[in-house]
Parts: sequence; structure tokens; C-alpha cells
Amino acid sequence: MSRYWSAVVSELTPYVPGEQPKLPGLVKLNTNENPYGPSPQVLAALREAAADTLRLYPDPSASELKQTLAEYHGVSTREVFVGNGSDEVLALAFMALLKHDAPLLFPDISYSFYPVYCKLYGIDYRTVPLDEQMRIRPDDYAGPCGAIIFPNPNAPTGIGLGLAAVESILLAHPEAVVVVDEAYVDFGGDSAVALIARYPNLLVVQTLSKSRSLAGLRVGFALGHPDLIEALERVKNSFNSYPLDRLSLAGAMASFRDEVYFQQTRQAVIDSREQLAFELAGMGFEVLPSQANFIFAHHPQHDAAQLAAGLRARSVIVRHFNAPRISQFLRISIGSPDECAALVRALRELL
Repeated sequence: MSRYWSAVVSELTPYVPGEQPKLPGLVKLNTNENPYGPSPQVLAALREAAADTLRLYPDPSASELKQTLAEYHGVSTREVFVGNGSDEVLALAFMALLKHDAPLLFPDISYSFYPVYCKLYGIDYRTVPLDEQMRIRPDDYAGPCGAIIFPNPNAPTGIGLGLAAVESILLAHPEAVVVVDEAYVDFGGDSAVALIARYPNLLVVQTLSKSRSLAGLRVGFALGHPDLIEALERVKNSFNSYPLDRLSLAGAMASFRDEVYFQQTRQAVIDSREQLAFELAGMGFEVLPSQANFIFAHHPQHDAAQLAAGLRARSVIVRHFNAPRISQFLRISIGSPDECAALVRALRELL
């Protein structure tokens, strides 16, 4: 039925999300989901929100959630935008802030949704190669451009960029928007939120999917100068006035009220990550230094695709990217201690 498509559709190469197999006894370490469930306070808030009020539309401006996020991050509500997961927030940012005559810059090894958005919105872009250690070099972004976006920590490498390096990029481009995609920042990265007050061209995007165990609710947000937020609001209200439902709003606000649970589970993931990296290194893997809830590793004597297939045969799923420069790497999400132990056992068998 492609004869009915709009012209742009046939030119798209859609983003491919991590596989969500329905297999019994599966150790699922391929989509960077949190191994620990949401805070009990979130579950209680969801039960309370599942009431007769669901017949009513949610607050289109999400005022209470914006207030919660503003207080938590030490900004004003005029500096907060919320959306249906950080993917939607990013999509609106690409349309509202990143489409210019000069090309958009982002790393050559990065979140694979970026080129998809560029194709969808007709944005000219140029990828900037990571160095040989798979790191972002700020000096490589010094040339003219329309805007810049990069994840920090980067994905799928897991390597973070320090605040001084982020600030050097901002200083080099005072007339260009710089979007820092902080989906994994709570697992050891340095958040650029502290720089917002000094740099009106900075937009920081975060999600509740990873560190707050709410991938199933789809809540993301952006923090930045009110002028940037207004641009996002203008696009959002031209597209979907109600991106967050009542359950998402209730659950998101509750997650920020339970700081103790957040810190406990965040640290548990970090501890498991360090232990798993140590064990993989002991088996001969080269593991990149990660500040995310996953690790990126390769074995110099074993093909990554064959390892991924061997793990799958043992009911362990990891992510393998058949892409230039990283085809010999595996991205392994940090699971529970039992899941990480199952991965290690399966790898010992394979090796």
C-alpha cells in the first residue's frame, strides 16, 4: 500500500528499539531497563490515581510535575518542560531548536535515534568521530554549526564527559543550541543542570525510565532557559496538548518524593556494574569505563556476534550493534546480582 504514503515515509529508516522477547526464564540484559522496580511510593500513587478521575483530561501543562522537577533541580518552573518519555522531548527539540541552515553536529557513535529525527524533519547533520578511546573530544566540535547534541554519558559507550568539557563546547558556540542528553547521568555522570543559569543556549534532557525504574510510564523532561522551553511548548501544543496522562503524572511526582529509595537502587546498579566489569576483565574482555547502567565491552579473541548468539542460546540476551567501529562490542545492561551472575556463568561456558 506504499502508493498512499507521503513522500518522506519511503525515505525513512526507522529507529530499531531493543528486542523485547517473551521467553520463559530469560535473562534480559539488552534494553538498559532498571533491575529494581519503582519506589513503593510510586506504586501507591498509581493505585490512588486509578480512579474515577481518569474520565477527565490530565493537566495539559503538567504544572504540579513541573513544580516538583523545578524544586528538585533548583530551577524555576519556566525552565522546565515535560513530555512522553525523553524520546518525545528530544523529537520536539529537534523540530523546535536543532533545525538550521548550518548542520547539526553529534557523535558518530551515539544514540541511533538522532539521524532518524534528522531524516524525519529534514535536518542537515554531520557526525563527529569519537577518538580511538571512544571518547568525545570537545575540540572536534569547534567549527561552525547550526546546533550540537550529544548524550552524556554517551550511548552505547557509557563514557561520560566532565562538566569542564561540556562548558568548553558551550563557550565555543554561544549562538548555537547545545542539547545534552542525560538519560544515564544518575549512574555516575556529571549533570550539566548546574550550567543552565550561565548558558542560555543549553538544554538538558533527562528521563525517568532508567534510574527511576519507570520505563513503562514514559516520562521525560528538559531543563533550560525559558526561551528554549517556550520553543518546546509551542511545538508540543501544535502537536499534542496532553502528552502525559494522569497515571504518568502521579507516578513521576511520587518518584521524586522517595529520595532514599532512588539513592539505594541507583547505588546498587553502580555497585553491580563495577563488579561485572571486574569479572569481565578477568575473562579477557576489554571494558570501556562506564558511567551508565550498562557496560560496553569486547573480547579480542572472540567474535561479538557469535558471543551474542551463544548467550542467547543460553537464555541471556545482550545488545549487539552490527555497525562500523563497534561491531565487535557487546552492550550489556546491568541486571540484578543474580542476572549478572547468570551472564558470567554463560560467558565462562562460551569462552
